[in-house]
Amino acid sequence: MDLTLTEEQQMIVDMTHGILEEHCSIETVRQVEDDPRGYPDALWKQFAESGLTGMLIPEALGGGGQSLTEAALVYEKLGEFLAPVPHFVSSVISARILMEAGSSEQQAEWLGKMASGDAILTPAWLEPDRGFGEIGIQLKAVADGDDFLLTGVKRHVYFASASDRLIVLARSQAGVDLFLVDPGADGMTLSQQYSQSGDAQYRLDMDNVRVSADARLGSAGTGWATFNRVLHEGIILLAAQAIGGAQKVLDITVEYSKERVQFDKPLGAFQALAHYMADCATHIDGGRVLVYEAAWNASMDRPITRFAPMAKLFACETYREVTRICAQIWGGVAFTIEYDCQLYFRRAKQLQLSWWDTPYLENLVAADVLDGD
Repeated sequence: MDLTLTEEQQMIVDMTHGILEEHCSIETVRQVEDDPRGYPDALWKQFAESGLTGMLIPEALGGGGQSLTEAALVYEKLGEFLAPVPHFVSSVISARILMEAGSSEQQAEWLGKMASGDAILTPAWLEPDRGFGEIGIQLKAVADGDDFLLTGVKRHVYFASASDRLIVLARSQAGVDLFLVDPGADGMTLSQQYSQSGDAQYRLDMDNVRVSADARLGSAGTGWATFNRVLHEGIILLAAQAIGGAQKVLDITVEYSKERVQFDKPLGAFQALAHYMADCATHIDGGRVLVYEAAWNASMDRPITRFAPMAKLFACETYREVTRICAQIWGGVAFTIEYDCQLYFRRAKQLQLSWWDTPYLENLVAADVLDGD
């Protein structure tokens, strides 16, 4: 694995940084907190025009055909700027599901629109009090002639109100299936949920929502296997996002420690605080290497059953710990709304709890360590 960026990769990093610097100020992030739509149209338009919305979609299907390594570079920047965009749910998870399980007709209908930013899809996965695993999928898909009737509840569905379609995980007689569902269908009720990260999340209540058999993605009963493989790839990018956020909050804390004077010397001159920041930098750099090792393995079609959960586990714990330490260095003001540290602090915990939390990731790593070859 070579961590030296190619010219093309450096261009992607510079382009992403430029877009976010111009269109994703910290004021923009604050403005869309708890917003029902959840993202600024101008920022998403820039993502689309630059090709970022389709970067993981093959060129033959209208995308850019980049690998997970290039995507990880982008996601480190998304974490640095706290970018409020539906890129992960649509351009990563939903796009990869369609690429893996979608029919040629489904791919032709949606992937081009997703690549251009004209369509947003999001997965509806988690259910109340049912955990992160396959057994947690209990929303019913009951056959009714050539159709299915979906009944149950989904929670923490990101950007649901702005999505053109939901990818709903449901349990049919064959097992777990994936269905493309219109969020405006009869029997569907969307209720906004408010999270500590301020992003757009929804509860979905489905009461006999009718979908055709043609809306199923992949063969009957293969939905969890598809989703599980795709999410293993996706959490690598969330790990990169965590590293980007941790690096940014450390950077602003280092600057603060040079400017804030106590007892006639800057905070950074106190050995204990300097050691705290050194520990943060060490964990961030270690996490970054782990993230890119996981991304590289995925790009090389090598196994990631251990690397992916390890990367998210370590990167999110690092993000959480770095924001905690930096908040202590700033003092009580770090937790007030006027300061930016709290934006990272809240998102660090949210990211740690989302898309497989610490215990679930530990179980995945343990299973690979104990049961692997």
